[in-house]
Amino acid sequence: MVEKVYVTYNQVHKLCQASASHILSSFQPNLMIAIGGGGYVPARILRSFLKRPGSPNIPIQAIGLSLYETLSSSDPVEQLGTKVTRTQWLDLSSLEMSNLVGKNVLIVDEVDDTRTTLEYAVRELEKDVEAASEKLGRGGEKTRFCVFVLHNKDKTKKGNLPQQMMDEGRYLAANTVGDVWICYPWEATDIDEHDQTAASQPVIEH
Repeated sequence: MVEKVYVTYNQVHKLCQASASHILSSFQPNLMIAIGGGGYVPARILRSFLKRPGSPNIPIQAIGLSLYETLSSSDPVEQLGTKVTRTQWLDLSSLEMSNLVGKNVLIVDEVDDTRTTLEYAVRELEKDVEAASEKLGRGGEKTRFCVFVLHNKDKTKKGNLPQQMMDEGRYLAANTVGDVWICYPWEATDIDEHDQTAASQPVIEH
């Protein structure tokens, strides 16, 4: 039986708030890319805390990646897939893609489980930005990526992030948890029941 842990909107909000100062001091992102659908909410909350006086809001773009397969409609716990599927991506020929070149880009997702999705996102975005840089004649401009997740599961990962990214501290997790199934509030059909369950469970973060 998979252990389920319930996380509330308030907890997500506070995790983002607590992480924002470190993100600003260590990385200073110019743009965020949210991995759908779990990255949408934390990216939007983060934007409020990352805004600096006199500066515009950090733009948020989105990519869609799927790695899960639902086992049954009666059980929200899903089975990890083995192949990442693109459901939404950035257009390499678009103005948005050219705006990534030479920027500090923060990739946001809710959970780092097997790291397969994050590996795919970073690898493909780096490849696309390099192609855009060459096409625009801006090969000398350095684009840096950083990953932020709400929860990192303390387990053996199937995917890998670039060693330089890890060495430079461009991987940030608000909390590290055990190998549990995390139920986020945006997945709930009854938010009151979700919050009540969350309030009755012990705190899992360590």
